[in-house]
Amino acid sequence: MTSDEKERLYTEYRGKVLSYIRSHVFNASDIEDLCEDVFVKAFSAADSFDPSKASAGTWLYSITRNTVIDYCRRIRPTEEIPEELSDGSLPEDEILNAETLEELAAALEQLPAELTDIIVLHYYDDMPLTKIAASLNISYGMVKIRHNKALAFLRSALE
Repeated sequence: MTSDEKERLYTEYRGKVLSYIRSHVFNASDIEDLCEDVFVKAFSAADSFDPSKASAGTWLYSITRNTVIDYCRRIRPTEEIPEELSDGSLPEDEILNAETLEELAAALEQLPAELTDIIVLHYYDDMPLTKIAASLNISYGMVKIRHNKALAFLRSALE
């Protein structure tokens, strides 16, 4: 793969790779790092890419998917953090939480009602998505779609 082909691949697929990673990873700095990792892996393995076996998008999607899976395995907690380590009683935490809550409230006001309901029921009332689906009389799949849509909107509003 020539450097022009690599550049074209990066330009064409960077946004798609970022979107996929954002849908599974919620730490902004990790998202950028993972996107870089995907393209480093792809460019390192470019000589092994065979366009007769798969399209460049499919090949890159496989690398992206495997990178996200590896990341999730790496960050999965192996043991619980003791409660006394994080009681949230520091004054700085209270200030940061108050600012974040104000920004979140403003972002929630911009959401359509059907998305706000799901966020409120899930995060404030601790209701699982399956129960939300039953209480709103819509399918579980639709609740998941709306939930992801609401989170994506809130994430972009808070960034």
